[in-house]
Amino acid sequence: MSHNRKLRTEIDRTLKKVSEGVELFEEIWDKIYSTNDQGQREKYAVELKKELKKLQRCRDSVKTWISSNAIKDKRELTDIRKLIESKMEMFKECEKEVKTKAYSKEGLAQVDEVDPEDQARQETREWVQEAINKIDSQIDEFEAELEGLQSRGGRRNRDEIDAMETSIEKHRWHISKLEQILRLLDNDALDHLEVNKIKDDLEYYVESNQEPDFFPDDEMYEPLDLDDIKMINTRLKAKEEKRKLAEKERERVREEKEKQERERKERERKDKDALRKKKGGRGQCKEGACRQEKTRSNSNSEGCCGTEREANG
Repeated sequence: MSHNRKLRTEIDRTLKKVSEGVELFEEIWDKIYSTNDQGQREKYAVELKKELKKLQRCRDSVKTWISSNAIKDKRELTDIRKLIESKMEMFKECEKEVKTKAYSKEGLAQVDEVDPEDQARQETREWVQEAINKIDSQIDEFEAELEGLQSRGGRRNRDEIDAMETSIEKHRWHISKLEQILRLLDNDALDHLEVNKIKDDLEYYVESNQEPDFFPDDEMYEPLDLDDIKMINTRLKAKEEKRKLAEKERERVREEKEKQERERKERERKDKDALRKKKGGRGQCKEGACRQEKTRSNSNSEGCCGTEREANG
């Protein structure tokens, strides 16, 4: 009986997680389809995937209980499994639409208009955000494993629990640093080229932090001076000066183009005036070619404009 009560408590706790997770999933889903901003859509899609992974972990537990003989009435669990799987299908379609939208004609046209430096900064921002997402997913996995370890107890498990808690704490520290980097990038207080220098070290941490021979580098962020307020203000000031110089250069180029356009139009006007004068100087008898001679037989009489022609012979 004690085992059954414990199992029922665990099932109820999981069902509650599913209910809350589905509600949050649908809220994020609505946000994706209520905005036309592609950047926001992609951001919400990342959040949606994160929530789906939590639901999938619950689904694994539900499937285990469904296959267990300890549960007699499995209808509720089967319905929950189907509900989670329906959200998996929804996400699959959503992910496809978001990616398709990014490569539409409008999306590609916007990319063409992006300043090269802004594009480079955005690429840096994307891989930093991707690292945050991966570390965050690992935290979810660690916490799920931690729950299992804590439920079993024992000295050996205590050592594993301590190691897992240390890993989670270290992961959260890295996330705080990376989120700070994103804020500084967004405020132009950090050069994306400097951030790119830590990419290899960060990828090593993300991919290998659970390997037996892993050696952490807790000083990888130091060259960025993330906590040096004076340095950050200096960067902001230098960035502002650079922006002003760029603005002046754009203004100079614009004025130069306007000047060239005015000179071109002036040349065209003068050329047209000269052409009209040239055509006008070829003869003043323009009124219907002096209405021409009425007949060729009058060629020996008066010429056009009252001028007299020499008689033939």
